[in-house]
Amino acid sequence: MGKKGNVAIITGASSGMGREFAIQIAQFYPSIQEFWIIARRKERLEELQEKLLGRRVKILALDLGRQEDIDALKQTLEEEKPRVRILVNAAGFGMIGKVGKMKEKDCTGMVDINCRALTAVTHIVLPYMTKKGQIIQMASSAAFMPQPGFAVYAASKSYVLSFSRALGCELKGRDISVTAVCPGPVKTEFFDIAETYEAVKLYKKLTMAKADKVVYQALVDAKHGRSVSVYGPLMKGFRVLAKFLPVDFMMMFVH
Repeated sequence: MGKKGNVAIITGASSGMGREFAIQIAQFYPSIQEFWIIARRKERLEELQEKLLGRRVKILALDLGRQEDIDALKQTLEEEKPRVRILVNAAGFGMIGKVGKMKEKDCTGMVDINCRALTAVTHIVLPYMTKKGQIIQMASSAAFMPQPGFAVYAASKSYVLSFSRALGCELKGRDISVTAVCPGPVKTEFFDIAETYEAVKLYKKLTMAKADKVVYQALVDAKHGRSVSVYGPLMKGFRVLAKFLPVDFMMMFVH
């Protein structure tokens, strides 16, 4: 694995949850000596670098929607052979609206980033994960059931949740935990893009959580090896309802 110290790799690090993960990992994990922060906006990553408490930082301005950029990350991993202690896949986006009224590229783009890129990054980082390593995947409470008006995003996050839980079982022998983070609406820049077609519903605005609290809970859950992290009693209740009530009945209320 080489002689370097422990590394945290964070995608989607330029804003929102990814940025908050980087800041809190720097704050609470003194064993992390180097950060690899990944996003499209280099200037945002440079701003984040200043908040990482003097740790070594590798800025990777990559668009994970492009296969050549994923290949570039893979090549960097092969060259440097880092000891990856934490991988956070926070890159992703969602758009509110009916499928038939959205552009095809927006629908497929959600699947591409939320599913394909997350899977690719996980796969290429796995060989470098250390014992007791943690993989944290950003899913969503939308993963708990189909959501009309948010159909593609919810389906993509259902993939993340299912993939993460199965992967966690596969990696038990390597003593690596996988945690799918499933928050409800979080107050971040996410909704700048999400509201391209339609505005977020009022009840979601009123129940938005703060990113720092969601991330803190996720890190606590990951540290304890929990497969799913759900912040707050409201979303925990929603998870229970989605598990036990008929899907057709539940969809009447989220439509």
